[in-house]
Amino acid sequence: MKQKMFRWLALGALAAMMSACSDHDAQQLANQALKHGGKALAEHAEQLIREATGQLSGDMGEASSGKEPSDVSLVRGSKAMGHRDFAGAKKVLPRLYSGMEVTFYCGCDYHDKTIDQHSCGFKSRKNAERASRLEWEHIVPAWVLGHQRQCWKNGGRKHCADTDPVFASAEGDLVNLVPAIGEVNGDRSNYSFSAWQRGNPHPQYGQCQMIVDSKMKRVQPPEAIRGRIARIYLYMHETYALRMSRQDAQLMCAWSRQHPVDDWERQRNRRIRALQGSDNGFVSEPQRVERFCQAAQI
Repeated sequence: MKQKMFRWLALGALAAMMSACSDHDAQQLANQALKHGGKALAEHAEQLIREATGQLSGDMGEASSGKEPSDVSLVRGSKAMGHRDFAGAKKVLPRLYSGMEVTFYCGCDYHDKTIDQHSCGFKSRKNAERASRLEWEHIVPAWVLGHQRQCWKNGGRKHCADTDPVFASAEGDLVNLVPAIGEVNGDRSNYSFSAWQRGNPHPQYGQCQMIVDSKMKRVQPPEAIRGRIARIYLYMHETYALRMSRQDAQLMCAWSRQHPVDDWERQRNRRIRALQGSDNGFVSEPQRVERFCQAAQI
């Protein structure tokens, strides 16, 4: 009797917490349930996740077509215009950011693939070797792009990149790729963005204002780039029919409203259109943000 009561109480707590969680956080709760609370509890939790995320993705559907691209063709070569896979994107990204060689999260200058840490007061947290090099960061993580796809279940990220053109296009979408310090890219992992500290946070990377909470699996980016992050998230959600929890949608709408489109975004967007043949409409047409938020009743 006590065992049964415990499971129902735990399940109720899970349901309450999941109502305020992103999809990724909710799945983490189910994983913990399986580890500590038993198979039956985990199955109930996963059912709640499916119902909750299904309802939320339906709510978000009013703000987008709800359909992923059906006719995807990828181009090859640095001079071609169109969508590329990730390997192809990395060949043109240096041209995209030419004259704009500053890392996205920490504002450090870089040259080729080497980070100038003194330019921004960056200090390595743990991995000095990785902190010295440039990497291309997915704002919406590759895990989010692919983990629900059949190809990912069959063989993970590499299998998706090799066999699924929609995933390959999303993984190589220039809108979603920014220059980052390797260590910060690695620490960020596939964690969701959030905001929980005000003022000057306790430094993890010297003067860089990026905060990575590995225990809670969340990331707080510097205020100056939050609007940019939000508009990239909205673009990826709409373009590739990605699920977005109501909590995440509220955060992205708030950040977009608080931090309007800036000159860096406009210049980057023009270059993306020249290379990819399409750009981020949430940057070129800022009113689309408000349409999305109103349709989502946010």
